[in-house]
Amino acid sequence: MSINPGATETLKILFASSEIYPLIKTGGLADVAGSLPTALRSMGDDVRLIMPAYGDAVAKAGKLKLVAKLGLIGGSVTLLQGCMPDTGVPLWLVDTPTFFDRPGNPYLNADGKPWADNAERFALFARAVLTVAQNRSGLNWKPEIIHCNDWQTGLIPALLYRQSKRPATVFTIHNLAYQGLFPYETFISLHLPASLWSYEALEFHRQLAFIKGGLAFADQISAVSPNYANEIQTAEYGNGLDGLLKYRRNDLTGIINGIDTETWNPATDPNLSQPYDANSLQDKALNKTALQRLMQLPQDSQAMLIGSIGRLVHQKGIDLLLQALPRLIEMPVQLVILGSGDPHYEDALREWLIKHPQQISVKAGYDEALAHQIEAAADVFLMPSRFEPCGLNQMYSLRYGTLPVVRMTGGLADTVIDTTPESLSAGTATGFCFHETESQSMLSALSRAIELYQDKDTWRILQQRGMGQDFSWKQSAQQYRELYQGLLRKYF
Repeated sequence: MSINPGATETLKILFASSEIYPLIKTGGLADVAGSLPTALRSMGDDVRLIMPAYGDAVAKAGKLKLVAKLGLIGGSVTLLQGCMPDTGVPLWLVDTPTFFDRPGNPYLNADGKPWADNAERFALFARAVLTVAQNRSGLNWKPEIIHCNDWQTGLIPALLYRQSKRPATVFTIHNLAYQGLFPYETFISLHLPASLWSYEALEFHRQLAFIKGGLAFADQISAVSPNYANEIQTAEYGNGLDGLLKYRRNDLTGIINGIDTETWNPATDPNLSQPYDANSLQDKALNKTALQRLMQLPQDSQAMLIGSIGRLVHQKGIDLLLQALPRLIEMPVQLVILGSGDPHYEDALREWLIKHPQQISVKAGYDEALAHQIEAAADVFLMPSRFEPCGLNQMYSLRYGTLPVVRMTGGLADTVIDTTPESLSAGTATGFCFHETESQSMLSALSRAIELYQDKDTWRILQQRGMGQDFSWKQSAQQYRELYQGLLRKYF
């Protein structure tokens, strides 16, 4: 390998992702892909994005021009070039209409099941990215670093690994539970190198695991929080890959995601009834009243308003909330939930809504404006996740003066400091934490929050401390930049 070891200040980085906000989004990966490259570019780096040309993404990307046609194993693609809306970060979209020009979710069909050809789709995407990364696409640009994300890009480090004069590879784990698993027959049909079929490569319990391409072959692995980087090296959180991750622990680091502090800013948020900041927290109450009115709850300033936004799935601990509801409704609280997920959880919440419309309000699906309004209106934000690689809503909540109630796992443990007599005395408390995945443990944390909510002076101190935390991408981007530079110095 003959890459210049990062001697110049400007780094050339290709950021590969299967989703990028605001072009298309299913989760936190899109937020990272939309924000981290922007932060790196603001530091002077030459960062470019590459993503599949989904129909919705093409429609939102603005002006695009065809810059290359590539004949690859698995199909032909065209490369469309443009810029990200608002930020101007250069963008390439990998266009194969039969694979990517589909409406809705980029991974799931209308029935909520994975597209039957997902392996073929993302293998072709990987080969297109590899061609760009090796400057074989006629674009006259070659990165020093290619930053891959989650299983959809896992084949890229594996296919690049033995090539000469290649970029350094970084692979970020956003959620290890999603591994891109396919049968052995798919491995054969994708015409992957036979050497990649081994337990040291892509084979995982007789299946093809796209994610292992990143975990086994990337020069550096990152996880989206320091605590999650440690957790995934254990059997409890490793999803069967903890042995490989322990083996590669010297190449594994955890960097907490940042948040978009312009989009999530209560002082300028256009979605709010009344903007506010740490010095005008009395105006936050106006947002609470507005949300109570919108969600058809009694306009009760004394009831502690609990907000919850997210997927209604086992991982997010929604079952803990349902188990706790019989006791929770006896407390002076109101509950607003925004989300969708497993039908039996949705049905159970609807039943509670019918029985207790004075305390519970539920909105199915996702509504970006309403998400902002809940963050601004709620007194506390509940995240009882069984695991949470990073989590963003707890950081949004802190920025909005809404105290998080979280289980101590992953990025939640890295970003929220439990309120105890000791942390109150030390001036470090920012929220309420619990450890066990049990409804009683969660209820105990909520009870502590309800009790402290009566002490308005102390509550305001915690709100202002949370609002003063710096969760911008600046710090996280600098850590990634140092990771890139260290990687180039060490290996290239």
